[in-house]
Amino acid sequence: MKAVGFIFARGGSKGLPGKNIRPLAGKPLIAWSIEQARAVNRIVRIIVSTDSEEIAAVARAYGAEVPFMRPSHLAQDHSPEWMAWRHALEYLESNEGVMPDAMVSLPATAPLRLPVDIEHCLDEYEKGDIDMVITVTEAHRSPYFNMVKKNSDGTVGLVIPPPVGISRRQDAPVVYDMTTVAYVANPGFVISHQGVFEGRVRAVNVPAERALDIDTPLDFQIAECLMGSRSNEGWQ
Repeated sequence: MKAVGFIFARGGSKGLPGKNIRPLAGKPLIAWSIEQARAVNRIVRIIVSTDSEEIAAVARAYGAEVPFMRPSHLAQDHSPEWMAWRHALEYLESNEGVMPDAMVSLPATAPLRLPVDIEHCLDEYEKGDIDMVITVTEAHRSPYFNMVKKNSDGTVGLVIPPPVGISRRQDAPVVYDMTTVAYVANPGFVISHQGVFEGRVRAVNVPAERALDIDTPLDFQIAECLMGSRSNEGWQ
């Protein structure tokens, strides 16, 4: 199977300005995703979709392609990333006459993944009969046990009240948090549908320490600490 890796990295970020090229452990943030993709043999090319010339220059310096600039209307705070996915695939089809066997989205904001995490997602996709593979970690909170929502009368209640009372978290159904470690998708599914869960989806479990999604300055500090631990242990 020949997959194409995509990194969707727009220039604007209100929570952490310039985060996609902000230095993390000695490299621009986006460089980590590029290098992780380059370590996976089934990914035959790496394309960065961005509206920023600065991000594009950094991406090229680390070995990625930037064959197009993302239109501004697909790079706003409210722009669905799904539409940026579709735009990238349609560019390949229209300008190169090709469509990959699989598209692999590797957000720059998940730099703690390892290449093996990507490999596991591709393995799951290659089993067939699936439209998408996502990554998850086991949730620390449960909508059946200790996640609440506000009611109209000002009280609070469980997000999902179970049919019988649950007094221990261990007795609640196991739930997972979606992560941004990796997504593997059938390109035809992305073109013809509007979102992940319109299709058949499987999940690959990733350890929490590799699933951090950087969105705030605190997230960045945590990532720095975790990267430092890896470096000290010699397995960066």
